[in-house]
Amino acid sequence: MMDLTGQERISRILKRQPVDRIGLYEHFWGDTHKVWQIPEYIEEKLGFDMIEYWAFNMVADLDYVNKTVSEDEDTITQKDGNYATLRKHKKHNATPEHIGFEIDSKNKWDELIKPLLFASDRRINFEKYRSKKQYAKDHNMFFVWSGVNAFELMHPITGHVNFLMGMIDDPEWVEDMCMTYAKLTVDLQQILFEKEGYPDGIWYYEDMGFKNSPFISCDMYDRFLYPAHKYTIDYAKSCNLPVIMHSCGFVEPLIPNMLKSGIDCLQVIEVKAGMDLLRI
Repeated sequence: MMDLTGQERISRILKRQPVDRIGLYEHFWGDTHKVWQIPEYIEEKLGFDMIEYWAFNMVADLDYVNKTVSEDEDTITQKDGNYATLRKHKKHNATPEHIGFEIDSKNKWDELIKPLLFASDRRINFEKYRSKKQYAKDHNMFFVWSGVNAFELMHPITGHVNFLMGMIDDPEWVEDMCMTYAKLTVDLQQILFEKEGYPDGIWYYEDMGFKNSPFISCDMYDRFLYPAHKYTIDYAKSCNLPVIMHSCGFVEPLIPNMLKSGIDCLQVIEVKAGMDLLRI
């Protein structure tokens, strides 16, 4: 087989077609960029086959200016436009510590958040998407629109505990959040793609597991997340775009349901969380 371009290679992999070698792609943690002084456009030099761009700002209140609650030498605690209070480390990149979430009920969701979640050009970085898309074309790389899906869009608003307990105590609230975010995502994609053109594929981040277990049962996936995943993935497929779904943690029990929603590829297989590629 002749050497393939990155665009051809990833496209064929997602179609289960023969390729000349495995596809190559990697993420660098923010601190790695700082320590190694990695330039922004390094993918081509490293031989990566794929490049992505996160084009949407999904913070609920786009006009909210973060308010500092407390600060010390190492950390800063702020309330953000999702009505969430998070503590972040100032000296290195890390997942923020969850301090508190005002949105803990359907009434607060309906009053404070849902009215803000409508499609607007303000949520889209057209210029950077255009630049990344052109870079991928110039370097024969597979270009994906990347962003988060319903699970990863809910927890910045409510925290994991509130929406996971809501699946039991107030299921209609969680159903509404899932589909509100699914519809907003597709509405924004339609605006972006109509103006700037289609990517080669879609990459959804959706961390649904932790060590040795998913956050939810298969039944809960089917009731709450499947409709949102199906809605967003159906739109991608209507545009002839393959879908990669990233999920950290142990999500093995959910894989059949995720496949049913239409994904073409699961990334990543997190061994330290209990995932076993050979068993899967």
